[in-house]
Amino acid sequence: MLKMGMFSKMNGQEQAQRFLQTDFWADFKTAHGWKKYSFILSPDGTVSERNSENQCAPDRTILSVLVRKFSLKFTAFYIAYVPMAPECANLEFIETVSANLKKYLPKNTVYIRFDPPVGFATATERDEAVEKLRHNRNTKARPASVCVQPPDTTILGLNKSCDELLAAMKSKWRYNIRLSQKKGVEVSYYTADSPEFETVFDQFYSLFEITGKRDGVNFHAKSYYKDLLERGKPSVCADGPQIRLYLAKHEDDYLAGIITLFCKREAVYLYGASGNLKRNLMPAYLLQWTAIQDAKKYGCPEYDFYGIPPTDAENHPMHGLYLFKTGFGGQEIHRIGSIDVPLRSVMYSLYSAAEKIRAWWHKKFLKKLIGR
Repeated sequence: MLKMGMFSKMNGQEQAQRFLQTDFWADFKTAHGWKKYSFILSPDGTVSERNSENQCAPDRTILSVLVRKFSLKFTAFYIAYVPMAPECANLEFIETVSANLKKYLPKNTVYIRFDPPVGFATATERDEAVEKLRHNRNTKARPASVCVQPPDTTILGLNKSCDELLAAMKSKWRYNIRLSQKKGVEVSYYTADSPEFETVFDQFYSLFEITGKRDGVNFHAKSYYKDLLERGKPSVCADGPQIRLYLAKHEDDYLAGIITLFCKREAVYLYGASGNLKRNLMPAYLLQWTAIQDAKKYGCPEYDFYGIPPTDAENHPMHGLYLFKTGFGGQEIHRIGSIDVPLRSVMYSLYSAAEKIRAWWHKKFLKKLIGR
């Protein structure tokens, strides 16, 4: 198992946190159907509501919890989600945190789902650990039926020079970057502060729609991504995470684009889109290389490509994505995945079953219906 720090210091907390645990992300999700709760988590698993007096203890950390309400005909229920926390996969500790959180959450909260960022070097090691967790009868905590965040990713350390980063890539990746530059592909980045933002954002979303139709992928509404960029513009978020939109253009054609988040803890490639024109110009490679260089300038210690298949199996439907992201020379990380602590067992069983059916529908049946 890869070593992880248990608690980050409170001073400069917004800079040290993973982006999914920042106030920035909690506020963004609050605008899109969730309600945020903020706590102080102690090493023994106790929690207290966050206030101005308890933010500076060096042995504690801020814990962001998101809650969503679902209304039925005669009642309502809630689910709670703790993204990328805590920094351990000890089920007893997670259950202790859940017990202490319960009193602060709505009465009909069905479960608390955690996404601990505990990583393993191989998918096999991770899968073995998950099986042990699944058969642990000494705790209510259990692996979730569906993972919220992608458990497998590749992370590129940025403590090297640009020349060293290029040298660590696969040779074909260096070739494609230089080919794209040589053929005249131009990459520019924009924020919601940019004068041309409305125009370039429309271009990006058009590429997004092309990608969705081509690859059978469902996206959020256009307003979701626009709001993310609006909240992450430098004039609003000078000290917190910033969101940039990168577009690759050749002559008058927009070829591809990505949305990338930058904060002091990490840079994260969040979303990508590409058109069907001039794919032989390799714009995706130059886009990533440009964002990687900017992440170094911003001071990010690492660049997270945010989601790959668990292995390089050629029969995996996203094998091409695996090859593309791992070719930049990062380290593969295989996280433990989502862990649930049920608070209402009957409702949890029903919700978990419905979640499995929904996941099957999207992954299997729906793609067959649209011919992919």
